[in-house]
Amino acid sequence: MTEPTAIPRLRFGILLWVAGTVGSAAITTMVLPQLLQQVQAPLPAPMWMISFASLVQGALLLALAVWAGVRLTPSVGLRAPAFEAVATGRPIGPAIRPQLLPGLVAGVLGGILLFAAFRYAPIAVAELQDRFAIPIVARVLYGGITEELLLRWGLMTALVWLAWRFLQQRHGPVRAGFVWLAIAVSALIFAAGHLPAASVLLGALDVPVVAFVMGVNTAFGVLFGYLYWRHGLESAIIAHALTHVVSFFANLS
Repeated sequence: MTEPTAIPRLRFGILLWVAGTVGSAAITTMVLPQLLQQVQAPLPAPMWMISFASLVQGALLLALAVWAGVRLTPSVGLRAPAFEAVATGRPIGPAIRPQLLPGLVAGVLGGILLFAAFRYAPIAVAELQDRFAIPIVARVLYGGITEELLLRWGLMTALVWLAWRFLQQRHGPVRAGFVWLAIAVSALIFAAGHLPAASVLLGALDVPVVAFVMGVNTAFGVLFGYLYWRHGLESAIIAHALTHVVSFFANLS
């Protein structure tokens, strides 16, 4: 197995950034216009300008997250084996194979649980599904790839590194308790990141809606964070993307 120090960082980072930017482009072109149509007040700028600014902002934030992951993962033992294989010209099969089963199992179960959770969603959330549907392509590309790069590869890695650097004083491998703390915090931030869109779509957020959005997304954030820690980033990506796919087709039935 190639050591992290042997990975060409620039090529590795660009590869991750391009993969995540595809998701950002999907959400900007497919979802943002629908979201802005729900706003009652006049838009502060033309739609094309808002979309362009959103894409640039997303690209910069993604670049920061990718850089943090590329820079810090070697110190704390977190990996993106398949992306590393592509960046170094090695076969991708041996890198992705150990991650497939955990990612597939978690994705199928996650999709079923997400479908079931929405059966018990607050009325406002349930009604929202009938008038605002995110295209499955955007869910898979943005949720599955971009969010995992932002929240797991970038944020969770940074939190693990900070705990290892300042609380553990760089002594030995990162303690499991610090990793769990980083998983929990990044999952909560992941969940809170869904609240602004919910506020725009619903107009107001009451306690049941906030509890539902935070609870469901925090649970999935913990699951994806665990997969990233134990199996690799691609395992979390597979699980996240497949969760959306399974839930989508379950809703069609």
